[in-house]
Amino acid sequence: MKLRTYIVEDNATIRENLIGTLEELASVEAVGMAETEDEGKAWLSAHSEHWDLAIVDLFLRQGSGLGVLAACRTRRPGQKMVVLSNYATPDVRMRCAQLGVDAVFDKSNEIDALVDYCIQHSSSPGAIESVTQPVSAPGPLL
Repeated sequence: MKLRTYIVEDNATIRENLIGTLEELASVEAVGMAETEDEGKAWLSAHSEHWDLAIVDLFLRQGSGLGVLAACRTRRPGQKMVVLSNYATPDVRMRCAQLGVDAVFDKSNEIDALVDYCIQHSSSPGAIESVTQPVSAPGPLL
C-alpha cells in the first residue's frame, strides 16, 4: 500500500529531494505540498480523507509548522504527523509531542530513520506504533 503523504516544506530543493527519496525507497505517494502554514492547514483540513502521513517543517515562508500541527490535532485515527526540521532539539521535540506529533526527525542526520518510519507505516499499519523515538542515522538530506 502506498503511503499518501502531504509535505509542508518551503525549500523547493529539500522538498523535491525528499519526495524523490521517499517515493523511491519507502512506497510513498506525494499527494500534495505546501510552502506556508495557511496552505498546509487549508489542504489538510479540506482533504482529510486523502492523506495518511503529513511531513511538516517548522520554519516556513509564512507562519509556522507548529500552526499546521495544531490544526491537525483532531485528525482521523491512523493518520500520522511527523516533523522534519533542522531544529529537532529536546525542547522542540517536547513541544511537538504536546501537539500530538507522532515523530520528530532531524533533517541533517535522521533521514534514514524517516525512510524507515515510512516503510513501516506503509507495510503494516500497526507496525508504526513501535517507532516512538527515531534513531539517529547518518546522511544529510542535501
